[in-house]
Amino acid sequence: MQENVVRPAGSGPGNATAASDAGDALTATVRGLLPSLTPAAARIASLIVEDPAQVARSTISELSVLAGTSESSIVRTARALGFAGYPELRLALAASAARQAPRSTLTSGITSDDSAEEVIAKLVHTESQAVLETATQLDAGQLTGAVLAVCGGGQLHIAGVGASGLVAQDLQQKLARIGRPCHAHGDSQSALTSAVLLGEGDVFLAVSHSGESRDVLAPLRRAAAQGATTVVITNHPMSTAARLADFVLVSAGRETTFRPGAMASRISQLVVVDCLFVCVAQRTFDTSSRALRATHEALEVDRKG
Repeated sequence: MQENVVRPAGSGPGNATAASDAGDALTATVRGLLPSLTPAAARIASLIVEDPAQVARSTISELSVLAGTSESSIVRTARALGFAGYPELRLALAASAARQAPRSTLTSGITSDDSAEEVIAKLVHTESQAVLETATQLDAGQLTGAVLAVCGGGQLHIAGVGASGLVAQDLQQKLARIGRPCHAHGDSQSALTSAVLLGEGDVFLAVSHSGESRDVLAPLRRAAAQGATTVVITNHPMSTAARLADFVLVSAGRETTFRPGAMASRISQLVVVDCLFVCVAQRTFDTSSRALRATHEALEVDRKG
């Protein structure tokens, strides 16, 4: 199992937009870490997510009052996010606030009075942000490790429950089209009974927005105990599932009005799935190309049939 380290926002290798989007990526990073923070750090993080401009304007003493915590807690939180101290965190938040300012009406959430046009604009903006933020959170090194494991030729089992189960099925369908046999499990019993039969060279991939779903954690633990390589797609890089995994692929979906976690996570998880699939197809180009041609021709014959 590899040690999963939280890097400063936008610092992951291979992130083409890292330099320009570091400020925007910071709030996505903080949002993903919220569930794993101490109560004091979580209050500071909540203020960062809700209003980065206000935090950027606040001195450490002012933020201490706003968050109801000590100045030393603020410094520790800044360092946990990869900054030397609070001044550096303020600068990054100021950059984030500057980028978000022109879009304030789109980031305010959907209300009961919004027109259909406003709903479309806000949803498109939110989902576009999920895609961009996922690009800053997805670590190229972790992705490469997961790709090599999937290409290894052993058994591949994918697990996810609810909306994450639909994402697991999407990945299974994609890989099947390029000749990579795999199984998708939408319930804990099916995943568990498959996990106990895995071994070295096999892969167990779990999809979980929270990283804390018991339906996914139990088979993930068993697969790891059996010696299989474990991969997790999650929104929370410090979650239990992430700590259990050899490779962690971080998505970045946010919750807004009328959009519970299951909806918020789906788009960002599918971005991760597409990146994984394309990299696998790229690495197995010859066999993948032949399989895609064969399956496409079969569907064309059936359609004309």
